[in-house]
Amino acid sequence: MESIHAFEKNHAGTEKLIQRANKSLKNRHDHESTTDDYLNLIRNSEVSCQKLGEVYQKSLSEAYRNKEGIYYTPESIVSSLLDGSVEEVSEKKFCDPCCGSGNFILRAIELGFRPENIVGFDVDPVAVELTKRRMFEKTGYKSKSIYHIDFLEAASELPVGFDYIFTNPPWGKKLSKMKKNLYASIYGAGKSNDSSSLFFFACLKTLNPNGKLGLLLPESFFNISTFEDARIVALNCEIERLVDYKKPFVGLLTRAQAIVLRLRRPNHERQTLCEVNGTRFVRKQNRFSDNPKSIINLFCTPSDTVVLDHIFGKPHLTLSGRAKWGLGIVTGNNKKIVRSFPGDGYIPVYKGADIDTKGLKEPTSFIPEDFSGFQQVAPIELFQAQEKLVYRFISSRLRFYTDANQRFFLNSANMMIPDTDFPLSCAQLADLLNGDLMNWLFIHIYNTHKILRGDLETLPIHADYFEKYHEFEEDTYLDHLGIRKESNGTYRVKT
Repeated sequence: MESIHAFEKNHAGTEKLIQRANKSLKNRHDHESTTDDYLNLIRNSEVSCQKLGEVYQKSLSEAYRNKEGIYYTPESIVSSLLDGSVEEVSEKKFCDPCCGSGNFILRAIELGFRPENIVGFDVDPVAVELTKRRMFEKTGYKSKSIYHIDFLEAASELPVGFDYIFTNPPWGKKLSKMKKNLYASIYGAGKSNDSSSLFFFACLKTLNPNGKLGLLLPESFFNISTFEDARIVALNCEIERLVDYKKPFVGLLTRAQAIVLRLRRPNHERQTLCEVNGTRFVRKQNRFSDNPKSIINLFCTPSDTVVLDHIFGKPHLTLSGRAKWGLGIVTGNNKKIVRSFPGDGYIPVYKGADIDTKGLKEPTSFIPEDFSGFQQVAPIELFQAQEKLVYRFISSRLRFYTDANQRFFLNSANMMIPDTDFPLSCAQLADLLNGDLMNWLFIHIYNTHKILRGDLETLPIHADYFEKYHEFEEDTYLDHLGIRKESNGTYRVKT
């Protein structure tokens, strides 16, 4: 705690931090003209701070929210995340690096943290003043430790010293490539340089050994390749809780999920509490490390994990390094270039939505046969291959089709051609990937609506099944793997 006090004494308010704060003011949102009005209201008005906060939040434009990645955390989530994660805290140091209007900080005070042991940061001066006033109204304490500064800039100079860090960091904040790479280098983030990931690494840098970190994050943090480096670091800590909060932010389609971890090495038998749809269950933490790309698939129950282990334990191949891949055509302006009727000089082109497990729909789109003006076109030989697999890029399930007629596809569909020595034909591979079990497996590991090459390359291909059966049938495939399908759609290993 003394080290944090030293930082506050030696750095807070000094020229360096003031310059940083001034720098952040240059990027104010489009309510800049009313910022001073809000600050005066907060400092001088008798209107309740909670009411002012609600009005201010509603005034923030969607453009500003998207640019800064700001979505204030509902109090129900704040309570859920904090209440089950703190112990005796009266002498502990608490930090919210993106404090907003102070919901996490106010709840921390209610749970026993002393206001003088609480530190907060935010890039929004109005949010900082809201938090300060709410703290004063609740405790009578005038905090000097709520800073109008970007935590990503400050954390590199902060000493280790926080026992608890809980926050909802900005998701997908618009940072320049230079800044992303700089912060990733400073905090050791590797390729995980989304703003939410950078905050994860910056928080770990300032967390005491055995300290707790709780973050509300986009679902992509747990299952997308971009965040793999961050997941590996998280899995080398002791993960206590994983919670799915569905879609709590109006206008934001992504799910919000939380991770609570303690900064210490986990033991081999470490159990992680998973909370999904009101259901609680525990998973062995090391099971996540065994997943492709260290995916943290918190939706997967322990019984589902047994089935996944069984499937991956059977002899199998993968498509990694065994196929050529290509994107569909990117015209650069579909509205202008693609038309809905045929004509001279135009050829049919198929969309991802035209691909169905039962076949290919009749084309409803046509493009010029001269591709020279298009933004991006895969090598023509991929389109003109004697046989190729095409699949929907955006889909809730795997949808593959074997094209033997050299058709062209837009970029809502992708292509894949197995190597000539791959033991399955395109038709066999398409049937396998369209199957119910493979889709169940895909959902229970990746749980994404984007069908990515990197994910497809990790799927287990049980080629030995086709040594016995030339054509794919779901029932015989399940029997081959020693799995049965339950009436509720789940799968179990046969005993």
